[in-house]
Amino acid sequence: MPDTVALHTIGCKLNFSETSTIGNQFLLNGYNLVPLDSSADIYVFNTCTVTENAERDCRQLIRKALRRNPNAYIIVTGCYAQLRPDEIAGIEGVDAVLGSNEKFQLFSLLNNFNSSNIACVHVGSLDDVNEFGDAHSTDADSRTRAYFKIQDGCDYNCTFCTIPLARGTSRSMDPNKAVEEFRKLVEDGYKEIILTGVNVGDYGKKYNVEFYDLLLKLIQVEGEFRIRISSIEPNLLSDGIIDLIAEEDKICNHLHIPLQSGSPEILNSMQRRYTIKDYENVIMQAHEKIIDLGIGVDIIVGFPGETENHFIETHNFLRDLPISYLHVFTYSERPDTKAIYLPNMVKIKERKRRNKILRILSEKKKRSFYENMVGKISTVLFEDAAIDEIMKGFTSNYIRIINDYDKSVINKLEDIEITGLTNDGFCTGRLMDTKYSIDIV
Repeated sequence: MPDTVALHTIGCKLNFSETSTIGNQFLLNGYNLVPLDSSADIYVFNTCTVTENAERDCRQLIRKALRRNPNAYIIVTGCYAQLRPDEIAGIEGVDAVLGSNEKFQLFSLLNNFNSSNIACVHVGSLDDVNEFGDAHSTDADSRTRAYFKIQDGCDYNCTFCTIPLARGTSRSMDPNKAVEEFRKLVEDGYKEIILTGVNVGDYGKKYNVEFYDLLLKLIQVEGEFRIRISSIEPNLLSDGIIDLIAEEDKICNHLHIPLQSGSPEILNSMQRRYTIKDYENVIMQAHEKIIDLGIGVDIIVGFPGETENHFIETHNFLRDLPISYLHVFTYSERPDTKAIYLPNMVKIKERKRRNKILRILSEKKKRSFYENMVGKISTVLFEDAAIDEIMKGFTSNYIRIINDYDKSVINKLEDIEITGLTNDGFCTGRLMDTKYSIDIV
């Protein structure tokens, strides 16, 4: 009987929470979890389909797993599996393909984990899905930070995106259950809980509540913790949420707010639900109200019809905003999306050039943000993963910190004075209640 399982997540923080829940099912059924680079009996890949690279990564990981153990049982689930199950089933060595809903039913759907020559496919329709699949960090995940899924699906119709097809319509966890599960994570010792979903700000429609209402309930839970919002659409980042973050220490002063394009014409072609001016107003309001706010931005380059002038508009718009870093995505054609039918496709070489330019801008933005934090005090959470006697963690506003390893401060919220920057993208600091500090150049 197989007894070792390796899990791997491709994609977003929502996928991480779901992978952990899948891993916990294996633990409860007597299996042992091992690292991905081990020779496991079973490999589970939770996939993404946002970009072509994510799909290519999945295929490469399957081949690597089979080189480690040619007799391994390969399970592929997630968004890629939901959208193109037959394509995945045709990959040599794949034994089971599970859709978005079926990923949490693998022990009832799969009779055994003995590899065969024919892949079994369990992928249902999402046309009328109302079920919310609970997911959060578990014993299968050794992180000090917990991923907590509160929302799934999306009702938006962005022309480039396959997520509504892979995840279904927007739906949320019952508010009372969300508070109960959140409380359990705090009791289990997690000090940072990341609220995840496809469109977190859209939380609560069915229950006639809003995301702001849930935040109010969560910050009232007893215990030492902080809440990080994984990502929130600019049109859903309300004045109330901004004010709450500004006033409440239990919510991280960090926001990740997708933009996708700084060109009004391209933004309109993407069918986003805000204007450039709307976005600028939200950023400026949040920046002015929340002290030392870290702001991340998603951007897509090379969208159909994006001329050099459109790209310059985007670059200059981002350059002038008080943001901290960018997540830059190169546009890739996604089947069954409106964008693939748009005229004036941008050449691949040009897409890559624009990506590189914005990545350079991101590094400049991040370094400037880090430099402005030198001499200031922030709250850091160090994770228990020491390498060469060095520990790493994140501040509330998402600055990466390194320090001399000190077991007594692992998984604790500690105040730190930021003292400098390293050459490899970290800040150094002096813990306020200890003698430990580090100065690496």
